[in-house]
Amino acid sequence: MTGSNDDRGARRIAAPGGWRGLAADAAACLAFYSRLPVPQGWLPDGGKAPPDFGVMIRALPLAGAVLGLCGGLVMAAGLSLGIGALPSAVLAVAALTAITGALHEDGWSDTADGLFGGRTRERRLEIMRDSRIGAFGAAALCLGLLLRVALLAEFASRMPPLAVVAAIVVAAAVSRTAGLLPLAVLPPARPAGAGARAGRPDATALSVAALLCLALIIVARLVAGLAIGPAAVGALAAIAAAWGITRLARTKLGGHTGDIAGAAQQAAEMAFFFGILAMSP
Repeated sequence: MTGSNDDRGARRIAAPGGWRGLAADAAACLAFYSRLPVPQGWLPDGGKAPPDFGVMIRALPLAGAVLGLCGGLVMAAGLSLGIGALPSAVLAVAALTAITGALHEDGWSDTADGLFGGRTRERRLEIMRDSRIGAFGAAALCLGLLLRVALLAEFASRMPPLAVVAAIVVAAAVSRTAGLLPLAVLPPARPAGAGARAGRPDATALSVAALLCLALIIVARLVAGLAIGPAAVGALAAIAAAWGITRLARTKLGGHTGDIAGAAQQAAEMAFFFGILAMSP
């Protein structure tokens, strides 16, 4: 175990710098978090060595922005074709779910099943490991999708299409960064689970990711007119929601899993949208 930690530390020290290294980490995040085809040559070391998750997450906001842009463009296309805000929002959420392979939605539903369907820590972890979906998971999945659709449709009734696209882009970046919170502050709930394999995010990498989120909010203001105040409130709401999932995981599991990280992202995304809407006329 010590040797593995030493190797990970060495890789972090040797992480490529500059824009080229950041772009390679963004490509690695896209390959990890989505089903989008990412050329091997774009990955760190040309894809010859497995990327260090603890370091590559510094570029997670950039990867999240790409994913959000895909959903935002679908939303904008629907609005421009005149099919209405609600159908456009359904298509946008469907696109986001499809390109990520329902990665976070799966974590959201598994977390609901485990945390609320089991009476002991061991039983909760057993339920979360089961690929079958239960009543709590099904309810959480349906309600989460419906809420995201409703929030996007409400966005379209209050904001111009370009600002709606920008909000989706920023939400995707901020929520995925906030979704790292359980991994940063909790130990793995299982010694050999996906969360344990990912390891604890590097503090410097998290700082870079936070700065990139801030930069994206500023760019969204300059390019699309998304108000900084509401976006900042949305970001704070996203962090608070992810922290709530983290505290719940600590209480019921004593640690984190990959599913907990997915649930934190979903909660953070919805909270981000709520925050913006609460501050928008």
